[in-house]
Amino acid sequence: MMQPAPARRHSNTILLFGATGDLSRRMLLPSLYALSLDRLISPDLRIFCTARSSLDDEGFRAMAYAALEEFLPEGRKNEVGMKAFVERLHYQPLDATKIEDFGLLAARIGSISDGLSIFLSTAPSLFEATLRGLKEAGLTGQDVRIGLEKPLGTDLASSRQINEAVAQAFTEAQTFRIDHYLGKETVQNLLALRFANMLFEPLWSAQTIEHIQITISETVGLEGRADFYDGAGALRDMVQNHMLQLLALTAMEPPAEFNASAIRDEKVKVLRSLRPVGEQEWVIGQYGAGAVDGQPVKGYIEELEKPSRTETFVAIKAHVDNWRWHGVPFYLRTGKRLGERRSEIVIQFKPVPHNIFAARGGQVVANRLIIRLQPEEYVRLLVMAKEPGIDEAGIVLREVPLDLSLTHAFSGTVRRIAYERLLLDLIANDQTLFVHRDEVEAQWQWVDAIRAQWDKAQATPKGYGAGSWGPTGAIALTERDGVSWHD
Repeated sequence: MMQPAPARRHSNTILLFGATGDLSRRMLLPSLYALSLDRLISPDLRIFCTARSSLDDEGFRAMAYAALEEFLPEGRKNEVGMKAFVERLHYQPLDATKIEDFGLLAARIGSISDGLSIFLSTAPSLFEATLRGLKEAGLTGQDVRIGLEKPLGTDLASSRQINEAVAQAFTEAQTFRIDHYLGKETVQNLLALRFANMLFEPLWSAQTIEHIQITISETVGLEGRADFYDGAGALRDMVQNHMLQLLALTAMEPPAEFNASAIRDEKVKVLRSLRPVGEQEWVIGQYGAGAVDGQPVKGYIEELEKPSRTETFVAIKAHVDNWRWHGVPFYLRTGKRLGERRSEIVIQFKPVPHNIFAARGGQVVANRLIIRLQPEEYVRLLVMAKEPGIDEAGIVLREVPLDLSLTHAFSGTVRRIAYERLLLDLIANDQTLFVHRDEVEAQWQWVDAIRAQWDKAQATPKGYGAGSWGPTGAIALTERDGVSWHD
């Protein structure tokens, strides 16, 4: 008999740093509104917001209402609900470099004995000052937990510096490192697909899987992130966090339980098993001018308005050196200004050992499992079936999809953005979908070795036209193994 989930202590107060920023306006405030509208958070939950902007409560509420008007889907806008929600917001200006501002913030918040959840969405350069200010003002302690938005450093050394600063004020059990991909429904469905169905787990290994592809492609360019992106590049911005988390969830062993500790333990084993990438196992590129969705767009250098060797595309052939995945390549690919916006995992199974239909003209294609994360969400298994009818030439086989469309299967369910789940779990003290320090450091260790290899080789990104699927070298990376990207 299923045991009830253990009780979790919810915070009675949430505090958003960087509350006037782009992430807050696009994601955090709309997410809290949605949770409030659907009564998933307590009506007594106090919501405090802070940033450098010199606003009072009414000024911030007006800004928040405008953000809801701009970024909420039409079907989720409720004028009464929106007005009621913004009335719950309280704003206190704060300069993280001024310790006295934290005292004013603490006085405004008052007692935190009923629990305080902090979401830190500020520049990484302000993390240490913010953490020090929180501690000085008494806004830490056993009743407080903190959510940290990426980027958490630019390499292993800077990541450790940030983690050490966090550890001075918060224990690991109080620290929620956010990777918003883990809040996506289809990512969580990957765990359900693997561990709630007997069908796939016996096949989930090198015995039956030929290779795995993970693609996160974007059609957008810099979009106001020029300074950050040019200092990060595709490897640090996407591979180090999102892609390696997807790889870990795909490759992990079955956890003993569905809880934060068990799942994190299995993920970190995968990340520590990543083989160092060889000299011929990566390709980097930078987009030039081209056309996306039929519209001409500038190249990266023209958008940036200065010379740069930053990569906007990276493809990597990775290996997980353990018994389950011995010999199975994981092809990772991500980039900006590509042909289509798409995030997906493709599991390519091995072909059948013997085609019994060959003598009668039947051509067999190996099965594929496609897990699409965005823009639409679905799980699709491609299988072989006989075409109906009679054919004088013999038997005609065709690849057909068995589809689980989450959009259609759960059409009556509200589709939620990732931050709704992550904010709710932060408030509820559930770390299952958050990243442990050990994972972050294992990811950086692997990525730093790749960057060191690039520096040694003085690697220069190869050009590719906007609207294409990256430089030609990315095709050669897989074709050498007889593999084609799933496009």
